Amino acid sequence: MITKELYIIRHGQTDHNAKGIVQGKGVNLSLNEKGQRQAEAFYQAYGHIPFEIVYTSSLTRAQESVARFTGRGIPHKAMPELDEISWGDFEGSHSTMENDARFQQLLQQWRNGDIHAKPSETAESPFELQQRQLRFLEHLSQMPQKKVLIATHGRFIRAFMCTLTGKPLSEMEQFNHVNLCLYKVNQYADGRFEIELNCHQEHLKDM
Repeated sequence: MITKELYIIRHGQTDHNAKGIVQGKGVNLSLNEKGQRQAEAFYQAYGHIPFEIVYTSSLTRAQESVARFTGRGIPHKAMPELDEISWGDFEGSHSTMENDARFQQLLQQWRNGDIHAKPSETAESPFELQQRQLRFLEHLSQMPQKKVLIATHGRFIRAFMCTLTGKPLSEMEQFNHVNLCLYKVNQYADGRFEIELNCHQEHLKDM
């Protein structure tokens, strides 16, 4: 029996996303025009679902992505536990992470199982990110709501899918994300989580 249905989205596009500039926890931008259209498209596709609560990170781009839901009066709780990973001195860089040698080296360390590695002392490691996620799950376990909408961030989602399914964080790259994609995850009475929708983008087909 399904006890909770989690609809987990990455925020819509920002100008930094469009330009390939690293954001992370320390950069707090609003959605750009395309991001606003993505948020509206998601609302048009899923506005009929009777969500009982909306959780977001403390960052503006996540909160704006679900503003149509919270504007209807659905209870909303912003939690820093849902913030994006802190990339430290990567944040604000104009080079795309995919083409950055230091970033690729860091990803390789994570794939090799070094989940304590981080780009700088001011950044977070995947292990530290996961500790935040576990605190959020402890909160969620004490709440009665069954249909839950969560607006968060790309690297957070990659790690969160591992946290939910019991996979090691070294495997988080297998979970893809794009702006305003959806992961639907069901929790069962025995406590296990199963992914029903993986980086689902049908609602963005007309973007």
